Amino acid sequence: MKNILFATVLGLTTAASVQAADFKPAVVYDKAGKFDKSFNEAAFEGVKKFQKDFGVEVKEVEPTNEAQVEQGLVKLARRGSNPIVAVGFSQANAVATAAEKFPETQFTLIDMVVDKPNVRSIVFKEHEGSFLVGALAAMKSGTGKVGFIGGMDIPLIRKFGCGFEQGAKYVNPKAEVFSNMIGSTGAAFNNPGKANELAKSQIDSGADVLFAAAGSSGSGVYQAAKDRHKYAIGVDSNQNYIHPGTMLTSMVKRIDVAAYNTWKAAKDGKWASGVEVLGLAENGVDWALDENNRDLVTPEMETKVNQIKADIIAGKITVHDYMSDNSCNY
Repeated sequence: MKNILFATVLGLTTAASVQAADFKPAVVYDKAGKFDKSFNEAAFEGVKKFQKDFGVEVKEVEPTNEAQVEQGLVKLARRGSNPIVAVGFSQANAVATAAEKFPETQFTLIDMVVDKPNVRSIVFKEHEGSFLVGALAAMKSGTGKVGFIGGMDIPLIRKFGCGFEQGAKYVNPKAEVFSNMIGSTGAAFNNPGKANELAKSQIDSGADVLFAAAGSSGSGVYQAAKDRHKYAIGVDSNQNYIHPGTMLTSMVKRIDVAAYNTWKAAKDGKWASGVEVLGLAENGVDWALDENNRDLVTPEMETKVNQIKADIIAGKITVHDYMSDNSCNY
């Protein structure tokens, strides 16, 4: 699995063209819902753009529990939706089951790999984007102490934290990086209260820039930073707008582009199964700079972060991937 996940792009098998009459794009969001201001909302942005650009309705399903995820996938497939985008690693088992039941339906899974002939798996190099925001955090920190708060304690989320730590220590080798996970189940992505408590604890220990990779729970981190006059870093979507003046930046994960491109590929008869990996070089991850955080990032900081980005793309900086050996040794 580890080798499959992070090869550049593994042998994509061209799928049969989708006839215009059969083109019925659809999406099944993660249980947090499409207005989570994070992961799912990024996918929703892809939905809106696709519908605007092509005038084609994208069917949407918002499950509230695990059972409804598989039910939603099966219901869409049975009614002829194709291709169906499944948003989030937690849908892997449901996608595998639905793909077997409906071998003629094309499924695209975001954030996990399912090895089926009718499944396209899209994963990201989150460690690269996290390295950039970790570097910026260390530049901005006045204490030399920064913090990471993850949602569910799984390798994918630790991958964010490991990249963040590497970036911070690249800029300041003496930087102290605090790290906490909210929980061990999916509920950890929807617990802003616990996230707020952890953030305050890190701030009490001296952290003045906090990075959250915690889905909806991130709002608790951002609020704690705002209340204590510290800085926070958003994730997945550009969350700079949430608390202007507090949000230093966001580690953007282009889930919107991944979803949009899979529907467009199917529309053009070019959808393919296999594994696609999106990093800095593919514009799959990045850091966000806009009118909401422009005053927080000096021109010197911007130049330095962009140089680090260029060096990662060029191979001059190697960012250790936690998923390669489940460690943060670098």
